[in-house]
Amino acid sequence: MVVQAEALAWMDANAPDPAASVITSLPDLSELALDLDGWRAWFIAAARRVIRWVPPSGVAIFYQSDIRHGGVWIDKGYLVMRAAEEERAIVLWHKIVCRRPPGTIAFGRPSYSHMICVTRTPRAPMRKPGPDVLPDAGFAPWSRAMGVAACEVACRFLLEETRARVVVDPFCGRGTVLAVANEMGLDALGVDIGTKRCRAARSLTLDRRSE
Repeated sequence: MVVQAEALAWMDANAPDPAASVITSLPDLSELALDLDGWRAWFIAAARRVIRWVPPSGVAIFYQSDIRHGGVWIDKGYLVMRAAEEERAIVLWHKIVCRRPPGTIAFGRPSYSHMICVTRTPRAPMRKPGPDVLPDAGFAPWSRAMGVAACEVACRFLLEETRARVVVDPFCGRGTVLAVANEMGLDALGVDIGTKRCRAARSLTLDRRSE
């Protein structure tokens, strides 16, 4: 299911399913009409609201790529960690996901992303811990997409280590997280403010031949 709405307003108006967890990527500076300081403040506040929205049994998994702006490096992993600290939440794990082969020299967007899992309640040690570095994000259906392999790691964690059976992506874009979650047997709900993105998310299917 895909809902066209502003994500934070939608979360304010809709309580989470008790079996829900979030997998999402918050928007870049280039996607919002804010200056750098305004965007940083928005990002931290939005991450905090996502963490608060998730039910006690759930987790919030953030997939974020650092950016350069005016010669300044913006570490989104730090921003997610700061949001978690301000919410007094628990960071369960922090993975680095390679978007390009290790050793690649990237002049634009960094060749890696952060994937950070946050919860509001203490948990037992993981039964099946995974690697801290994923060598390949996998096929990306569009330029800003979370790679399919990274989505699979996040969804597998939900299936194996939590009671979550509903994946919510409040900034779903064209729906890669939703498509992978459905493929792995999880229900999925996406929210996005863009008409074209919602339309694409509703129709996205994963063509494994493209990977």
